[in-house]
Amino acid sequence: MDSVTAFAPATVSNVACGFDVLGFALSAPGDEVTARFADDGVRIDDITGDQGRLPRDAARNTAGIAARSLLSVLGERRGVALTIRKGLPLSSGLGGSAASAAAAVVAVAGLLGAHMPLETLMACAFDGERIGAGSAHGDNIAPAVYGGFVLVRVPNPPDVIRLPVPSGLTAVVVHPDLEIETAKARALLGTTVPLSDAIRQWANLGALVDALHRSDFAQLSRSLEDTIAEPRRASLIPGFAAIKQAAVDAGALGCSLSGSGPSLFALCRDAASAQAVASAMTAAVIQHIGGEPQTYVSPIAPHGARVVSPASCAS
Repeated sequence: MDSVTAFAPATVSNVACGFDVLGFALSAPGDEVTARFADDGVRIDDITGDQGRLPRDAARNTAGIAARSLLSVLGERRGVALTIRKGLPLSSGLGGSAASAAAAVVAVAGLLGAHMPLETLMACAFDGERIGAGSAHGDNIAPAVYGGFVLVRVPNPPDVIRLPVPSGLTAVVVHPDLEIETAKARALLGTTVPLSDAIRQWANLGALVDALHRSDFAQLSRSLEDTIAEPRRASLIPGFAAIKQAAVDAGALGCSLSGSGPSLFALCRDAASAQAVASAMTAAVIQHIGGEPQTYVSPIAPHGARVVSPASCAS
């Protein structure tokens, strides 16, 4: 076996009312990691698509740490070399570090021929994001590994609940020409939440989970309200309220920040309405922020990280 390449998708975390516990996977874009055997340990041979900004030292890179964690779990003495292709923009709110970590563990497991439970893959990927990115919250890692729409009751050891996805539900994500560091966005939250805000958030979360189970788009729309993170982070996005309104006016069920931003997501009842929402959101982002935003329209992807180029037999 020469090499294995795995792909892990972009993810939307928080999903308005599910701060740190809800997330879903997109079909694209995403990151790819190729794993090859090396003499020992873990090394990173190359990273593309990051403009040279990510650490090449495997001990400080999310993918390298995740790969090392999996080798340790397996008791594997052989080493691996990784090549990382970043398809996700940095500091975008689309789970870039989670995608690299998830792709790494799936690629390494495939290289070794190890059929690992998703819980183990998530735990190892979680190690990578926790150490490499400085923090980890489960709501990006879980959908990057499991796919679909998930609720993370406990991130480590993983207790992940897979939620149903109503037929037709489609996501729109617009990534403005901005960067927001997760640590900076998280610092805006403080350490306390007014009880009234917490109660409303819990109610919205429960209603959203119920709406997914019953394919109730009207209730889903009412539930896509964030009383905790969005009000404190909205100032980071010029024209945020106007962009949200443009999405809703075009037919979105709701719109909010993807993770800590600057990307914004909207959920729509079908692919046709999603296209109209995507056009409206993109135009609003250009009007209020400028630049060249990247826009993605995707169903909720049923699969997370997966092998896309199986190991080839050495001659």
